[in-house]
Parts: sequence; structure tokens; C-alpha cells
Amino acid sequence: MGDPALAKDIWIVLHGYGQLARFFLRPFEGLGSGRLIAAPEGLSRFYSDIAHTRVGATWMTREDRDHEIMDQTAYLDRLADHLLPQCPPGTPLSVLGFSQGVATACRWALSTKVTMDRLVLWGGTIPPEPDASALHEKLNGTKIVLVHGEQDRLVNEEALLRNVSRLREACIDHQTIRFTGGHELERLTLKRILGPLPGPMDGPVGGTGL
Repeated sequence: MGDPALAKDIWIVLHGYGQLARFFLRPFEGLGSGRLIAAPEGLSRFYSDIAHTRVGATWMTREDRDHEIMDQTAYLDRLADHLLPQCPPGTPLSVLGFSQGVATACRWALSTKVTMDRLVLWGGTIPPEPDASALHEKLNGTKIVLVHGEQDRLVNEEALLRNVSRLREACIDHQTIRFTGGHELERLTLKRILGPLPGPMDGPVGGTGL
């Protein structure tokens, strides 16, 4: 969504398990004016129902795990390398991961040389492998936002608090936003997080901070 040549900021948004990119983009409709929003799709598609009528995508499984992670991070690096030159020099890049896309976004941020202005982790968990030192080295200086639906039954309060604890242990400044809702991209919260153009957020953005 949006015209790269006119973009004041870029968002790469990563869907959750079993979703397809074109449907994941729907909550972003109307929010692309003045920005470029790109939704890559997980590299593995599968039938998500018994009747084989619905198709979803996944970023990875535990099978051949290390190579899967290498594939997805290389894929996202190539996407950024494709998009950034099309935008005005210095255009800030933000990344949003939802559900399974949270772990994918974190793994990419930890391995890439691409500069990320903001990393939004919505309804998912930070992957287990990076220790506090690795998190601090790569994410310190990036604006980190955790988003949690208070009625989310898939990623509960305990999962959110584990994310908070790991970021605190790594001495990484972050913001936590809560909204009344479940495991979803809630439109009003999404609109506030993307914020006015151009530039970063100023202070709390809706919800209640931890």
C-alpha cells in the first residue's frame, strides 16, 4: 500500500500463523497515505482446514529449524533491499510482527544490518534463543512497542510479562500498549501506533503502559 516515491515512512508488517498477506493487510486499509506498507507472506503455504478449501501460510516450523530461520531472514533482507531504494533517502523503517510474526520480526531484527526505527511486537512472544546480551546489542536504540489484547486467549498476560521481563533484563527501553480485545489487529490501536506522519511517537500511545 502506498507510493514508495512519496513515502515518509515504511512499514513492513508480518502476519501470524495460518494467515495470508493480502488478508492481513485489510486492517491497514486507509492508513497508507504518505507511507509505504508492505506485507510479505510466509514462505510455506498449507491447507488450514480438513476440506482443503482454506489456505494459510507459516513463517517456519520446527522441521529443519535453523535453515528455515536463515531463509526467512534472507527473504526479509531482500525485501528491504528492494523497497528502501524506491523511497526518499533517509525514510525511516518500522517493522510490525503479529502473533507468529513477532518471533519472525525479532529474529530478523537480531540478524539484519537494516536499520529499524521501530519494532512493534503485537500478540506474540520474543523467541527463546537470544540472551539478554544479544537483545541489548541489537535492539538497544530501536523503539520497541509491545501490544497486548486484554482478552487474548492465545497469548496471555503471562506471555506478555515474560516479554517485558526479558526486555528489562536486557536494559531495553520499551512501551507496552493494552487494548480491550483479543488476538487481533484492533483498528484504533493500529491507527494510533502508526501515528501521525512523519516520525516517531511522542509518549504513550493509547492503552495502559507497564
